[in-house]
Amino acid sequence: MQRSDWSPTKWQAVDPTLLNIDAEKLAELDPIIEASYSNINGIILVRNGYIVHERYYQGYGPKDRHHVASVTKSILSALIGIAIQKRFIKHVDQKVLDFFPDYAPDHTETQKQAITIRHLLTMTAPYPFEDWHEPLDKMCMQSDWVTYTLDMLGQKGKIGGFKYSTAGAHLLSAILTRSTGKSAREFANEHLFKPIGIEEIPDYEMKAFGFEDLFGKDVRGWVKDPDNNSTGGWGLTLTPRDMARIGLLYLNRGCWDHHQIIPVAWIDESTAMNLNHYGYLWWLREEDGVFSYAALGDGGNVICCIPEKNLVVAIASEFMPNSRDRWTLIKEHIIEAVI
Repeated sequence: MQRSDWSPTKWQAVDPTLLNIDAEKLAELDPIIEASYSNINGIILVRNGYIVHERYYQGYGPKDRHHVASVTKSILSALIGIAIQKRFIKHVDQKVLDFFPDYAPDHTETQKQAITIRHLLTMTAPYPFEDWHEPLDKMCMQSDWVTYTLDMLGQKGKIGGFKYSTAGAHLLSAILTRSTGKSAREFANEHLFKPIGIEEIPDYEMKAFGFEDLFGKDVRGWVKDPDNNSTGGWGLTLTPRDMARIGLLYLNRGCWDHHQIIPVAWIDESTAMNLNHYGYLWWLREEDGVFSYAALGDGGNVICCIPEKNLVVAIASEFMPNSRDRWTLIKEHIIEAVI
C-alpha cells in the first residue's frame, strides 16, 4: 500500500496493520515514552506516505509548534539546495567570502579565503574553539553575529576536519539572505513550507537577545539576529506534522504532489554516507544493515528517515539537558514494529 496522492493539505491516517506494522508493538510506545522519555511532546510515524501513529503528551496537540533547536540546520540545508537550483547561488563550492565583499580579512588568512559553502554544510571548516565546546553565548552577545563568525572562521586546525558549529550554520543563513534578498524564514515560506502544506512561519519580533528570547519555551516563528538574519542553527518552531512533512519530502527525494521542491541530486548529496557520518547538515547512520539519516535538535527533537522501511519518525520535545537518545526508542520499538 503506497500513497499516490501527494496533496499538500490532506494527510490520511490508516490502520498500521494495513502497512505491515505490528500494532501490538506500537501500543508499547506510550508507556515507554511516559516512563523513559518524559520530555517528548509529540510523535508521528509515517509509512508509505500514511500516518500510522500520532500521539501528543503534556497537554500539547497537533497544531502546537515546538522549538526544534538544531533541526533548523537541516531545514537550512534544504533552502541552500533550492537557492542553488533557482540560481541565486552559483554552486556548493562557491567561496564563503564571495558573499561578504564588505568584509576585509587579513591577506595572510589564506585558509579563510578558501572556505566554501560545502565546508559549512559538512561542518569541515576550522574554528578556534574545541570541538563540541562552541562559545555560542558569546556570539549571541555580539551586535553583529556575522562579522563575529567570519572573524572566527578558518582559525586553528585545517579545512576538512569535522567540527560542529552552529555559528557556521548561521553564516549559511546570511549567505541565503545576501543571495536572495529574503530572510531564511521568508524564503522557506515561499519555496519550501507553502508547497508542502506547512502553514506560514510568522515573523518573531525580537525584543532582546538573552537566553529566553533566543532559546526559551516562548520562542515563536523563527528567531533572528540583530541584523534580521534568521538564526541558521536553531530557533525555528514547527509542529510534529510539519517535521514529518519535511522527512517525507526527503524520503520522496524532494518531490511533493508531482512537483520537485528540492533537487533530487541535492537530496542524494545531502544524505550520502561518508566517514564523518554527516551529510549536508543531516546526521547519517548505518546500523545492523539499516541506513537512516536524521535532523537532530537538542533536547530530543528528531526527523528520522529510514528509506529501506519507507518510514519517517518525527519527534518534538521540550528542551532538557542530557535528554535520552531517541535512537534507542526508534531502533528497538519503532523499526522493530515494521514487519
